[in-house]
Amino acid sequence: MTKAILITGCSTGIGRAAAHLFAKRGFSVTATMRRTEDAGDLAAAENVRVEPLDVVDVASVERAVAKTLGAFGRLDVVVNNAGFGAFGPFETATPELIERQIGTNLIGVFNVTRAALPTMRAQKSGVIVNISSIGGLTTFPLNAIYHATKYAVVGFTEDLNYELAPFGIRAKVVAPGGVATDFATRSLSLTFQGDGGPYADTIAKVAATFQSRAAAGGHSKPEAIAETIFEAATDDLPHVLYVAGPDAIALLERRAKMTDGDYLKMMRDNFGLSS
Repeated sequence: MTKAILITGCSTGIGRAAAHLFAKRGFSVTATMRRTEDAGDLAAAENVRVEPLDVVDVASVERAVAKTLGAFGRLDVVVNNAGFGAFGPFETATPELIERQIGTNLIGVFNVTRAALPTMRAQKSGVIVNISSIGGLTTFPLNAIYHATKYAVVGFTEDLNYELAPFGIRAKVVAPGGVATDFATRSLSLTFQGDGGPYADTIAKVAATFQSRAAAGGHSKPEAIAETIFEAATDDLPHVLYVAGPDAIALLERRAKMTDGDYLKMMRDNFGLSS
């Protein structure tokens, strides 16, 4: 029996890598994105269907799920990968940006999950894999809105297991560290205009630190994160959290040995924010 998977956010990065990986390993794949003209090599990939899907548009979500069922007759795995980052002070974020951040990163996960569950309940099997972030388990300066959504995804995913276990459905969450994608450019929105006004000094220091770290390399490739997603989707284990990337693993291990105060001081020091 060939299993079927629907993945959101496949126009680039982790989503695209995951679509290729699952297809190569025998899954029938629905690779979704807001604009199908961004499909690139997925459009011609074997075992892959490209469908439009905007996670904040419920009708769009339901159409993509229905087309997956029409094509494959089942839906075994959903990977909620679509998302973007909001960088900058919370105070200067517009209500529109806050709504869009929560809508895409959290409500979108709700929409796709809810659309998939009736089929999975009828099958008495299925796996929901939600992509959070190291930013759903610990924090970095000037990412408050992003962290709020990614922490919520972790809690939502863990709790789903209570209600879905009787139907043979599992929920997993993958938390990547730094990934060598265009997330910090194409998928990043700023909460401020100009230099940030009263927050200008903090913004300059934090942005410079992030840029220097990105330039130094060391981030995981999307293909490596896709391997962890595949593991979460197929290992048949009761694990919920899958931390992906050596940087994420190392940071969490370090924080586990520190008090909250010591961690905050370490991060302020690392980003040049110590008074």
